Amino acid sequence: MSNSSYLNVDNAAAYSKQSPDYWAAVILVAGAVLFSTKAIMVKLAMRYGVDPVALLLLRLVFAFPFYVVILMWAKATASQPLGIRSNLISLSVLGFVGYYLASYFDFVGLSYISAGLERVILYSFPTLVLLIGAVFLKQPIRIHQVVAIAFCYGGILIAVGFGVENRAMANQWLGAGLIFLSALCYAIYVVGSGQLIPKLGVWVFTSCAMMVSTVCIVAHHAVTQPLIELVRLPWQVYSYGAAMAVFATVVPSFLISEGIRRIGASNASIIGGIGPISTIILAVIFLGESFTVAQAVGTGFVIVGVLYISVYGPEK
Repeated sequence: MSNSSYLNVDNAAAYSKQSPDYWAAVILVAGAVLFSTKAIMVKLAMRYGVDPVALLLLRLVFAFPFYVVILMWAKATASQPLGIRSNLISLSVLGFVGYYLASYFDFVGLSYISAGLERVILYSFPTLVLLIGAVFLKQPIRIHQVVAIAFCYGGILIAVGFGVENRAMANQWLGAGLIFLSALCYAIYVVGSGQLIPKLGVWVFTSCAMMVSTVCIVAHHAVTQPLIELVRLPWQVYSYGAAMAVFATVVPSFLISEGIRRIGASNASIIGGIGPISTIILAVIFLGESFTVAQAVGTGFVIVGVLYISVYGPEK
């Protein structure tokens, strides 16, 4: 899973009513494309036989110092306490679910399905946010949202069920199920983050959640295999781990946040629709993955569903 998202901000961010900010569009497109490279690098690194848990650990360990610096900067420049201690339990739960579990399911799921299909399934998580809000927060779901949800899940069924080429169907559905669990965990994180981000700020919240997830994956790796195994990996795996941390995690998180600051979360979510498309294109170029007609149709359905929710949201 991508680690910071354009939906992880205060939903009160307003649409920009000023003249069009073309730089914001450039920034957001760059951020979405960089985020989409994560699945490509995971697939490339797995060619060297690296375990998904070890690869996830490398990504978080390389990203960890950046978020420590961000947190230290936030503390140094804050005029009052950051509020971390009073929200530590909530931060720990959301970090565990949103970054550890979501990323773990994502990395393991990529062992079974293509990078392009992974991004299509993950991109449907806003519909899960709506469903969680309806079940646990008693937020009503309107008819246009039902239509959007139907588009998303219809598209996933088409892409997974009819877009298979030279793959065992059982593995295809297993991988899709794991990626869906990743999307569900991330949706839970998004719903919970809506309560904490207004109190802590996006960077403090994200940095703390990243630190929690890093501790969790270190513990996971220590229990399942000796940590000494991390120093015996091919140098290419370390390169991909570092690249994922910098170019598919830290840099795009800054870009997306800046884009949201300029034009608001709703507009940013629409531009973010380029993410699945860029992943598919990159997967064809760098991984040699095929892209079937069924996958194209399914991808189109999911993108239309998410964009429909973005334009006709709960406030409409």
